[in-house]
Amino acid sequence: MLQAALFTNIHARAEHTFETGYLDSVEVCLLTCQPHDEVYSLYGHTALRWHDMHKGQADLAFNWGVFNFHAPYFAARFVFGLTDYELGGYPFSLFQKEYRHFGSMVTEQVLNLSEAEKQRLYNALNENLRDENRVYRYNYFYNNCTTKARDIIEQCINGKIEYTEKEDYTPSHRDMVHEMTQRNPWSRWGNDLLLGIKADQPTTQREQEFLPKNLMYDFDRAQIHENGQYRPLVKERRIAVPAGVQIVQTGFPLSPKECACILMIVGTLLFLWEWKRKKAFLLWDLLLMVVSGIIGIVLTLMVFSQHPTVSLNCQLIFFNPIHLLFLWPVIKGRGRGYWLLCPVLFIFFMGCYLKQSYAEGIWVLAYCLLLQSYIHSDFARKK
Repeated sequence: MLQAALFTNIHARAEHTFETGYLDSVEVCLLTCQPHDEVYSLYGHTALRWHDMHKGQADLAFNWGVFNFHAPYFAARFVFGLTDYELGGYPFSLFQKEYRHFGSMVTEQVLNLSEAEKQRLYNALNENLRDENRVYRYNYFYNNCTTKARDIIEQCINGKIEYTEKEDYTPSHRDMVHEMTQRNPWSRWGNDLLLGIKADQPTTQREQEFLPKNLMYDFDRAQIHENGQYRPLVKERRIAVPAGVQIVQTGFPLSPKECACILMIVGTLLFLWEWKRKKAFLLWDLLLMVVSGIIGIVLTLMVFSQHPTVSLNCQLIFFNPIHLLFLWPVIKGRGRGYWLLCPVLFIFFMGCYLKQSYAEGIWVLAYCLLLQSYIHSDFARKK
C-alpha cells in the first residue's frame, strides 16, 4: 500500500457517458499483490486497474489502501479501530514501481465486463473519489482495501456474481492470520494477544475474502449470472509485476516460543531457589506483576475498540490490571489475598483455552506467577 495520496484528478469527478464501442478497448482488472516484509503488507493487497488500450491515455490504479503512517497516534488509532483509509487514483506505472521495489509479484485478473458494466464502474469510481466519499473507516476483517474493491465490482454487475463454494473450508480469522504471519512470529504473537474469542469462530466464504489471495481465488472460479445466462467473471489472468528478490528485515533474534522457554527455565529455577532458601525474591514478584498488569491494561482498553473480534478476550481473565493494584500490598508484605487469587484466576484462564487460542507462550507468564503463589502460601502456612 502506498503511504501518500497520489491522486491528481486525472478523471473528471462527474458522470461521463462514453461513445458506443469505446469501452471495448478498456480493460478492468483486479490486482492482487503478494505480501512483502513491511508490517502493513503481511497480508497482501488488492487494487483495481482501469486500462484504456486504444488511446493509451488512461492506465490507472485505484487503491483503497492509501493512508498516512506518520499521522498522529496512527498505531493507537489502528488498534482501536479508528483508522481512516482512503481511495487513491494514480498512474498504474507508479503502482508497478512500488511493488517492483519490494520484490512483490502482482497478479492481474482481467474482468469479463460488458460496456454497460464498465460505464457503471467508471461512474462509481469517480463518485468514490470525491472528497466527501474517498475517506472511509477501515476495518481489517470487514472493510478493507480488498473488500472495497470486491464490493464496487459487485455493485456494477448486471445480474449477480455467483461464487463456487469451497466445501469443508471454514477457517477462523485467527487461522488465516497465522497463515499470513508465518515468517513474522512477533506480529503473530501480537495479533494473538489482541484477538479475542470471536476470532476463533468459523468464517463464511465471504468473510474469508478480506484476504487478497482468497478473493483472487474466488474470482477465478466465479460466474456472472444474468437473465439465465452465465459468463466467467475473469476472462484472463496474467502477471503484471513478476516476483523479485525480497529483503527480509531481521527483527528481535528470539521468537516468542524461545522467550517463553527461557522464562519457564528462569521461573522454575528461581522457584527452586526460593523454596530451598525459604525466602521469596521480591523483585521477581514485582517484575511478573508489572508485566502482567501492563498486558492487562492493553487488553482492558481493547474492550472499547471498534474491532469486533477483540472486545471479548479470555486472556483478560488472568492478565488484567488487578496485578498492579496489589503491587503496594505485596511490597509491604500484605499480599496474601493476591497470592490466593492468582491460582483461582489461573484455573479459569486455562479452562477457557478450550474456547480461545492464546498468544504463544503467554501461559508461561501465568505459570511463573502461579509458582510464586505457591511459595508465598507455603511460607504463610509455616508462619
